[in-house]
Order: sequence, then structure tokens, then C-alpha cells
Amino acid sequence: MTTTAWLRAALLVLLVTGGAFAAWTVDLPSVAEVRTWVDGAGGVAWVALVLGLALILLTPIPRTATSVLLGVVAGFGPGLGVALAGGLLGALAAFALSRTLGRVAATRLAGSRLSRVDQFVVERGFTGVLVGRLLPVVPFVVLSYGAGLTAIRPAPYALATAVGLVPGTVVQVGIGASVGALASWATVFTLGPLTVVVLAWLGALAWRRRQTGADTLPAG
Repeated sequence: MTTTAWLRAALLVLLVTGGAFAAWTVDLPSVAEVRTWVDGAGGVAWVALVLGLALILLTPIPRTATSVLLGVVAGFGPGLGVALAGGLLGALAAFALSRTLGRVAATRLAGSRLSRVDQFVVERGFTGVLVGRLLPVVPFVVLSYGAGLTAIRPAPYALATAVGLVPGTVVQVGIGASVGALASWATVFTLGPLTVVVLAWLGALAWRRRQTGADTLPAG
């Protein structure tokens, strides 16, 4: 294997490792901070969210978590749009990096074993990627980089990814949006009555202790 192929493979490993390290060490903004920034920045914020999500999905951070968080932050409709666009962009970026930097090294190292995989993905690549995207047990980032190491063509990969992301993303963003709605509902409708109940209980407890103390005083 040529020195160039080794260098490309090493660069790919370095990029993935660096992304994973950054994902686990960089402090992320809170939900309230993101909401405030999105409300103030307008359309630029939505583009930045899509690009930021694509970068995040180059790391091992689970896509499920990001989709649920988008539902909490942006609501169902906008969150779904960002999750799908960012997910597709991240999948294409990982595929391109893996194909450009790691394909030659993988071919040389795996040999005939990769050739059998290549034959399968050339014939049934769309189905294979679609099933992988639909199954929640298949890590998003593993499939994205792994597909780039094979001979699958970009068009079937992109189409299968775009289709396969929809069902799971709808559910995940919907869960996040529901959590946000329930939190707002709880704040408005239950916090007040709960406060009244707690104050009434504390008042009753104080009154009872006062009566008990009065009963134990010696008669004058």
C-alpha cells in the first residue's frame, strides 16, 4: 500500500478520534440559551443549526439524542426539518470523508472480504443502507463511515439515507416536542396549584404544632 493511502487513512482516524474527543469534552449550551439565540438570529440560526448538527453527527454522539433535543428546542415542525437536513448532510459528509481518505486503505487491508461486500452493495446497496437506517440498533456514524469504505454508489446511498431517516426522526423529534409541551403545560397549570397545596400543608402543620404546644402548657 502506498504512503499516500496510509496518510489518508491515518488522517481519517485522526479526524474521527478528534471529533469524538471534542464531542465528549466541549461544553454545549443549554436549551434556554439555544432557544434565545435561535429567536434572535432568525434564518441564519436555522442554517447554523443544520450545519452544526451535521458536524456533530460526524462524531459518535447518538443521532437519537440530537433529534429529541431539537424537538425540545425548536418544536416539531422546525425541529424535524433541521434534524432531517442535518442528518442527511452529516451522513453525506461522513461518507465523502471515508470514501476519499479510507477506501484505498480498506481495499488493501481487507482484500477479498471487502470484495464480497462490494459485490453485495453494488447490487443491493440501496436496500442495505435503507435497512441500516431504519434499524435503531445500527449506529448512525458507523453506517455513514462504513458505507464510504465500500463500493456503494453515492446516489443510492444518499437516497436510502434520506428515506430511511424519516420514520425514526419523526418519532424522536415528536418525543422531544411533546416533552417541551408537557413541561410548559406543567409550569402553567400545575405549578400554581402545587404551590397552594404545599403552602396549605405547611400552614396546617404549623397550626397543629402550635395547638400541641398550647395543650402542653401548665394551667395557670
